[in-house]
Amino acid sequence: MSEQSNQTSPEVENTEEVVLEQVETTEQEASLEQSPEAEIAALYAELEEAKQTIANQTETIANQKDSVVRAAADVDNARRRAALDIEKAHKFALEKFVNELLPVVDNLDRAIEFADKENEALKPLIEGIDMTSKSFVDAVKKFGVEVVDPQGETFNPEFHQAMSMQPSADVAPNTVIAVMQKGYTLSGRLLRPAMVMVSKAAE
Repeated sequence: MSEQSNQTSPEVENTEEVVLEQVETTEQEASLEQSPEAEIAALYAELEEAKQTIANQTETIANQKDSVVRAAADVDNARRRAALDIEKAHKFALEKFVNELLPVVDNLDRAIEFADKENEALKPLIEGIDMTSKSFVDAVKKFGVEVVDPQGETFNPEFHQAMSMQPSADVAPNTVIAVMQKGYTLSGRLLRPAMVMVSKAAE
């Protein structure tokens, strides 16, 4: 055999290289191709991931909505509290002023109580004091001040202060039989309790 027959020609070598490359490419493509089961599994994984993302976003939106609702409720509560504070301020702004006026009314009442009503010369004066006292009480009534004069009523510790107890067979026990000093309320709130004498069962 000649040397020429033992040597491989360049064309043959090139052909072998091309075939080998094609075989390698085919093997790579085959390895890249997945079975239908593997593709379905991959799609399910992607679906689950998408569901999780949506669930997270939904939870975030729900939390944000809850925060907005809470903030709105806080604002509403603050507005209500402010309105109540303003209403109380309007109602009870006169409390200190009225407390300063009460001794004046008490003095007018005492002047009428201890005046000599049989003295004809004093009658016009007594009537004038009485009218002054009544007009004074009517004036403060317009601003929510009410007189607590519980003569003959059942004793109420919320509005009355018992100064003494007196046995009595004429009235039921725990009845106010004398008012020593009238009480006053402002818009339903006690300014000063009425000082009273209360009955108890006769011994």
